[in-house]
Amino acid sequence: MEILILGGGASGMMAALSASEAPDRRVTLLERQARVGRKLLSTGNGRCNLSNLNLDLSHYHGQCPQFAQAAFAQFPVEKTLSYFQDLGLITVSEPSGRLYPYSNQANSVVDVLRLAMTQRGIRVLTGWEAIKIWKKGTGFLVKTNQTDLAADRLIVACGGAAGSKLGGTQSGYSLLKALGHHLSPLSPSLVQIKTDPTYPRSLKGIRAEAHIQLCRSSQILAQRLGEIQFTDFGLSGPAIFDISRAVSTQAGNLQVILDFFPSYSFAQVTTFLVHKQETFPSLPADTLFTGMLHNRLGQCILSFAGIPHQMPLEQLSQKDLQTLVHGAKAFPLAVTGTLGMDQAQVTAGGMLTREFDAETLESKLIPGLYACGEVLDIDGDCGGYNLQWAWSSGYLAGKTLSKEGFHDSHP
Repeated sequence: MEILILGGGASGMMAALSASEAPDRRVTLLERQARVGRKLLSTGNGRCNLSNLNLDLSHYHGQCPQFAQAAFAQFPVEKTLSYFQDLGLITVSEPSGRLYPYSNQANSVVDVLRLAMTQRGIRVLTGWEAIKIWKKGTGFLVKTNQTDLAADRLIVACGGAAGSKLGGTQSGYSLLKALGHHLSPLSPSLVQIKTDPTYPRSLKGIRAEAHIQLCRSSQILAQRLGEIQFTDFGLSGPAIFDISRAVSTQAGNLQVILDFFPSYSFAQVTTFLVHKQETFPSLPADTLFTGMLHNRLGQCILSFAGIPHQMPLEQLSQKDLQTLVHGAKAFPLAVTGTLGMDQAQVTAGGMLTREFDAETLESKLIPGLYACGEVLDIDGDCGGYNLQWAWSSGYLAGKTLSKEGFHDSHP
């Protein structure tokens, strides 16, 4: 059986390896870039957050997140770790559940996959890009920028549109649409949020732990607890990435509310500030949050409250203190959108999953055609969830073909 896989990212390499487990499968992987796994090298800030021990469907999104359950059942986190260990990769976990290679180098993950493909005799063609697919008999003919290729079975693992500089592409969507499949709207996810820059710009580079709420009027659309980072255009950081999907898929009048004391109530923060005022009455107001928050963040809250920085603490009124507590516990920023698809880590949206069999990832429209990874309408939260979907879906698509009772017919 000739199996052709389009895309040399995480899902494509995993699909190639699992498809090659049957000895009579001849697997060819096409990658349009000069090398495989380029986008994978950038994940986890170059460390490759390859999965998460806390896998649960609540971390996944799309029109039907439940579609992913069958792939996770076939190739769960434990099996993923065992599989990579067999390839020679040692992993470590963090208290958050995030999993990384022991080397803390993303290239360790790419290298073990690449070496395994070489060992299995998988033909890897880099610099080859699929341009058009034709159904031919029981198989396929694929036009590329080099020459036409024939295959008995075809797996589309081209990835999503996010991060074009690292290999993001719309080609998978175009190829599948031309075959009759349908696409849900695409939006950037796991991306920085743009806000009114007045305060963030003055705090550029500062990190803080916060509880974040994304609101429209009194409605809470999303919320997270975690690290944020201020930028000259708004907010970044893992917790911000997780709510960015809601920003990019919702329209208008959005606001982010930041609580810089998530472990303390309004009354407790008030007590802290009153104690500081009583203990150091002659100190200037810009020292009020010293020892509690980053100095510049504390001064920013003062500016938000409209209080002169050099005003002695003893002159702060009860109303002033209430305004300051509100700024510390419910700091509002008007949201203007997100950065674009080029800056995003993941694409929200993709090919409609209802047109594929969840148990095999085979197309319901075109027999012998499969899809896996980010090209499908499944995306996960920040923390290794998207790579686990890539591993699980790639494994399932390839494994289906390695088990298929089909021998050496050609289109």
